Amino acid sequence: MLRLEKRPQPSQLWTVVTPILAVFLTMIVGGIMFALLGKPPLEAIKVIFWDPLFHEQFAAYSRPQLLVKAGPLILIAIGLSIGFKAGIWNIGAEGQYIIGAICGAGVGLAFYPSESVLIFPAMVLAGAVGGWAWAMIPAVLKTRFGTNEILVSLMLVYVAQNVLISVSSGLLRNPEGMGFPGSRNFKQWDAAHNAELIANTGMHWGVVAAFIAVIGAYMLMSRHIMGFNIRLTGEAPRAARFAGVSPTRIVFFCLGLAGLLAGAAGLFEATGPAGQITGAFNAGYGFTAIIVAFLGRLHPVGILLAGLLMALTYIGGELAQLMLNLPGASIQLFQGMLLFFLLATDVFTNYRLRFGKKGLV
Repeated sequence: MLRLEKRPQPSQLWTVVTPILAVFLTMIVGGIMFALLGKPPLEAIKVIFWDPLFHEQFAAYSRPQLLVKAGPLILIAIGLSIGFKAGIWNIGAEGQYIIGAICGAGVGLAFYPSESVLIFPAMVLAGAVGGWAWAMIPAVLKTRFGTNEILVSLMLVYVAQNVLISVSSGLLRNPEGMGFPGSRNFKQWDAAHNAELIANTGMHWGVVAAFIAVIGAYMLMSRHIMGFNIRLTGEAPRAARFAGVSPTRIVFFCLGLAGLLAGAAGLFEATGPAGQITGAFNAGYGFTAIIVAFLGRLHPVGILLAGLLMALTYIGGELAQLMLNLPGASIQLFQGMLLFFLLATDVFTNYRLRFGKKGLV
């Protein structure tokens, strides 16, 4: 009889192995899914994971896109991971991402057509503050009224989406856009455009911010007393309170930091790859970043690698739809499998499989 036996302490080996195992299981089950759809499974896996980097026709375009897609995922996931470490479950980064983009774009458009060098920094600051302010709603409700931050932050995503639709066809609509919804195109306004810093690399200020966030998060969690307090709060809440750690302060810090980074990511995306604010601006980065955070084991370096991997599935998924005519829903399901298998295999980090009373299987 098979049974799970709790380990005396989490297995360091399984902590490292489970993300790799989850990727392989996703490939296997995803291949079966593609076969059921009537597509060659090995070819589909090759298109998703290999062709974006090495295909002689598409690689020149796809490689720069790797950083473009990974930048917001990493930036948002870093903020989420710090909260998750403290046991604070912010599921509303998508809403903070949207509001950050709206606030940053609104500040910039208020000064159109100025070419001041201060325009873009002001937009970044406004975007970060907008995301922070949106995250403060669940923070205040949790600390003052004991509400569940999961539900509040998630419901606020739908509020943000409706705000986005409203401003793209109203307050921020391009007055020269012939009545079509959507803001001015920031790519046509140099002062507000988040352009590539190095041509044909995909490197823009959002990617730079993501790398800085990785370094900053590593230093915070491993070298700063706040990082210790965050880990202590997540692992032993009662011990944290006895040690004088303020739960309220941790909630505000973690939710605020996540909102700030998500808001900045939204602004970088709106002024860079997306180019404008539209009703369909949000691309689901806030939700996908949750997968990235857990796939990276809530560790900054792991999140960096997981963000690049997830970006690869985005680009490869688009290629698979183009080359193999795979439905978009199958690609989204394929990406979701990563989190499913990670959570499934993660059981063995804290438990070992036993057969009967003796014998490790």
